Parts: sequence; C-alpha cells; structure tokens
Amino acid sequence: MASSRDRQRKLARAKLDRQMARRAAAARRKRQIRAGIGSAVALLLIVLGSFWALGGFDRDPADDAAAPETCAWTTQDAQANTNLKDVGSPPTRDLPTTGTRPMTITTNQGAPVTVELDLANAPCAAASFSHLAGQSFFDNTKCHELTTEGALRCGDPSGTGQGGPTYTFFSENTPDAPTPSPSADPSASASPSPSPTATTPAAPLYPVGTVAMIGNPPGANGSQFLIFFKDFSPAQPSYPIVGRVTGGLDVIKKIGAMETVDNGSGVKIKPKTDVVIQSLTVGEPASADPTAVPSAATPTPTVPSASPTVAGQS
Repeated sequence: MASSRDRQRKLARAKLDRQMARRAAAARRKRQIRAGIGSAVALLLIVLGSFWALGGFDRDPADDAAAPETCAWTTQDAQANTNLKDVGSPPTRDLPTTGTRPMTITTNQGAPVTVELDLANAPCAAASFSHLAGQSFFDNTKCHELTTEGALRCGDPSGTGQGGPTYTFFSENTPDAPTPSPSADPSASASPSPSPTATTPAAPLYPVGTVAMIGNPPGANGSQFLIFFKDFSPAQPSYPIVGRVTGGLDVIKKIGAMETVDNGSGVKIKPKTDVVIQSLTVGEPASADPTAVPSAATPTPTVPSASPTVAGQS
C-alpha cells in the first residue's frame, strides 16, 4: 500500500501538470491574438498604401461638399391654376454659365428664327428653355399677343397669358432703370446767344431682336417670352433679357406688322392670323464670346421708341 508521502507527491505532480497546461493554453491564445492583430495591421497598411497611391489623400475637402445650386425653381400649384402644364423642372446644379446656346424657333410664318441664349447673364432662363424644349413644351403652340411695346409674346400653351410650367424662377439680367438727364443750367439761359449742342440719344434698353422673359406676376418667370420687333425703353424695365435674335429677324418684323384683333378682354393685341410655333429646339452650349449677346448693361446702341406698356400687362 502506497505511503501517504507517495500520494502527496502524485497529487502535487498532477496539480503542477494542470498548471503547466493552463499556462500553455494561455500562451497559445496570446500568440493567436498577436498574430490576428499583426494581420489586421498589415491589411490596414496595404489599404492605406493603395488609397495613397490612387491619390486619395490629395483631394481637397471642399471637393466632398455638394456643388452649390446654380438655379432655384419654385413649384407652382397646377390645381390652383389649370393653365399650367407639369413637365417636371430643370436640374439645379452643374448648369452651363458661360458662353451662349443656340435656340431655333420654327413658325408657320417663314424661315426659322435663330436665337443666342446668354448663359453668362441668364443661365437659369437658358436652362429652363433647354428643359422645356426637351419636353416639346413649345411645339404647336400659338404666340398669342403682339404687345403695344413692340414685342411678340409666345410660350404659353394655353394662350391666356396665365399658362406655363409648374415652376417659376427669379429674374436675371433685367436692365437698370434709365438715369434721368440732368436739368438745364439756369445760367445758360441768361447767355445772350447760347450755342446749340448736339445730344446723343440713349441706347434702348430692349433693342430690336432682344429676347426677354415675361413673368406673371413680374419676377415669377416660367415659359412665356418676348421677341422685340421694335426698340423699347420703359421708365421701369421689368423684363429679364435672355438673348437676342441672330437670324430671321425679318420674320419677326413681318409678324409685328400683322393686323391685331380683340383678345377677348377688350384689347386689340391678338394677331388676326395665327402665329404658330411648330417647333422650338435648343442646341449645345458654345464657347464664351463677350460680343455674342448684349447683356442688360450693354444694349446695342440704336434709337429708342416711346411705345407704351400694354394695357393689363402683368
């Protein structure tokens, strides 16, 4: 029979074996954890290296911000105004803001009329024309008015003056009001024989061939536009200029000479012969040309007319 001392030795040996086994297991776990951390660090270094090689750290933080909006479109209620037509709205960002854009208006009155839209001074109006033309918004619509201001009014499919798309946008490129001419010098009248001086007429704010938006009310522009067949210089300009006619001005002048009839409200401003836009298309932007389109600040110098504003015009 084993002595008590032998039993104690066996128990102590067994305890030591268990301790050694636990220590070995703990050491293995530590090695596994270290290996896992090492692999993760290596993978992270590989990812960061690839990101750096591809120029990921070269980006300007400003590039991550959303591009600012070029234009804002205000939604209109088509239920409140049944003359409005819903064709969506143009984009608000990444719109061309330099150079010009060609627009072609084909009517039933002769050769096509070509227009240069001014992207620098009226980018939102040009973007609206492009969007609406892409939706065939103007096709087979009538130009419903020959205003007493000397312009052909188009762009309202309803022909009421109240129609347009279900969005509006603010005015751009509206000419400044003319500066009053200085009063005569009182001392000049006392002169025994004043010498006459020639005066140069001011340039018209809306020269012949100007294309401008007309909002209802003013400042809420949609699809309606004016093409001037006469020079016009109002005391308080309200029509934002979007471009100018580059071809077919004779057609516009011929339309301007048409007989007019009552438009149903007691005003003779409706063309007696229908003027129909058969198609209106907008081409791709062209490179900037500072002389291509006269802005509101630099109209073409011609003699202004004194045509009154159309009655009831909004």
